[in-house]
Amino acid sequence: MVDCAGAPLSAQGMAAAVAALGAVRAAVWALLAVETGGVGFLPDRRPKILFERHVFHRLTGGRFDAVAPDVSHAVPGGYGALGAHQWDRLAVAQRLDAAAAVQAASWGLGQIMGEKHALAGFASAEAMIAAFTAGEDAQIAGMAAFVQAIGAAGFVAAGRWADYARRYNGVGYAANHYDTRLATACAQFTQAGCPDLDVRAAQLLLGYLGVPLVVDGMAGPATGAALRRFQAGAGIDVSGRADAATLAALRVKTMG
Repeated sequence: MVDCAGAPLSAQGMAAAVAALGAVRAAVWALLAVETGGVGFLPDRRPKILFERHVFHRLTGGRFDAVAPDVSHAVPGGYGALGAHQWDRLAVAQRLDAAAAVQAASWGLGQIMGEKHALAGFASAEAMIAAFTAGEDAQIAGMAAFVQAIGAAGFVAAGRWADYARRYNGVGYAANHYDTRLATACAQFTQAGCPDLDVRAAQLLLGYLGVPLVVDGMAGPATGAALRRFQAGAGIDVSGRADAATLAALRVKTMG
């Protein structure tokens, strides 16, 4: 696995995705929120993944079903806990067939399957994973490219969530209420506003330092208190705000 960088989503990265999809910002945030809760990394700086045992089964012809049914099975499911546990499952599969394993996981903000790397604009699953590991800008760009490639950008732009869900998730999308969750999330972002990317970056970077914050781009009391503690320790103005000096100090501390 490549060295994890975990750079937060930037204003430029979000703007590029909005332009590529021809959609309002709230619609793009809805895609991210439904796929990953709007965060592409775990607190340990590894990309969020979901390992799909039925895809691994298909890619390997089912030859590992008997010895490792948790990671190779004809029937979808068996996910267990999200987060680090998915990396544990991936590691088991990699010991069986490394190439198939990374293709059988979905990666980053948009949860793009490794086997779909070409649709996201990458020559290989490994190239996609390396880019997605570096930062969320690459993750959202890959998602936008994928949505364009499957002909679903217009559905996002028009708010045609059932059509988008069918194209993105297949005919079984309604079983998980995928379309209604997208519609609800878009309405919430439209009404309440979209995440502040500076606040969100501070939350993500503080999380890398072991501060347990919800990464939602909202400047609530817990985020303000965490920022003040960091600012005091870093010897910068104790404002409780995600200002330029604080973000720069956080990036130096976490990203090197």
